[in-house]
Amino acid sequence: MSNLVSAHAVLDALGDPTRRQIVERLGHGPRPVGALADALPVGRPAVSKHLRVLTDAGLVRHTAVGTRHLYSLAPAGRDAVQAWLTEQWGEVLGAFAEHVETLEHADQRRSP
Repeated sequence: MSNLVSAHAVLDALGDPTRRQIVERLGHGPRPVGALADALPVGRPAVSKHLRVLTDAGLVRHTAVGTRHLYSLAPAGRDAVQAWLTEQWGEVLGAFAEHVETLEHADQRRSP
């Protein structure tokens, strides 16, 4: 994976409800696969596959602690989505502000 995390890859990965639940659980701190699987309606193999998708998208990272592998949220994925949303909303809000300004100027021209 490159150093640049794609917001599209992150959003695609979050399109699955099980992966969103995994991300929500990891928001409370690092967890091993078994702990994640115990809290979800899918087994360990499925959780491992979901973790791979989330890792490939840049949302999750894993570290080895002895013989255990702990999974945690990776800030780069969140940052990529936040930047993408800011850009999208920036354009929308800019267009809205422009529209309001146009309406205000039209009202000022009509006022006596």
